[in-house]
Amino acid sequence: MSRQDSYKHPMAGRFRGFLPVVVDVETAGFNANTDALLEIAAATLTMDENGYLMVDKYYEAHVEPFEGANLERAALDFTGIDPFDPDRGAISEQEALENIFRPIRKSIKSHDCKRAILVGHNSAFDQGFVNAATERNDIKRNPFHPFSSFDTATLSGLAYGQTVLAKACEVADIEFDGKKAHSALYDTLKTAELFCSIVNRWKDLGGWDMVLAAQDYGDEFTI
Repeated sequence: MSRQDSYKHPMAGRFRGFLPVVVDVETAGFNANTDALLEIAAATLTMDENGYLMVDKYYEAHVEPFEGANLERAALDFTGIDPFDPDRGAISEQEALENIFRPIRKSIKSHDCKRAILVGHNSAFDQGFVNAATERNDIKRNPFHPFSSFDTATLSGLAYGQTVLAKACEVADIEFDGKKAHSALYDTLKTAELFCSIVNRWKDLGGWDMVLAAQDYGDEFTI
């Protein structure tokens, strides 16, 4: 029996006990400590009995700028978001984060994982805003690893020779509508498809089987 077979859920053995959760944020600037978080979306992933990764569930929230938040006009023009549009249905940062974190915690448990790991396109940006908002609202139970992440810009550069999300999706044969881009939910779902494509392609090429074989024979193998 391989190490992979010893886990209750196949996901638990794939990423060292971490559950990959894809996140995208839309913001009013680049500084996570001073600029407003305006949208956040997350997609949990799951794995079938054959070891293939796929999107499980997804969540989104439109967020009210925190008190004193900076709103860069250039950023608002780029995303097309009006932070004060009543039709946005925006909620506070704390409520938004709890609404996102709660189902992620449940997914961690149902997949027999110990923590979530953030997946993002240029993930340091999304992770920075999530961590800053979590700290700002004194939320103690952040399900994500505090600094590790999977960056699909890097991974798609390796797998497909492209680092821009739209271009990487094109090479990966993933439909991408530029008119829908820069919506947190849309970008989250496309990033999730891209990440799954890369992981599943690595499996199809025999890469993951090679890792499992090395583990089973007790070889030293660092991922």
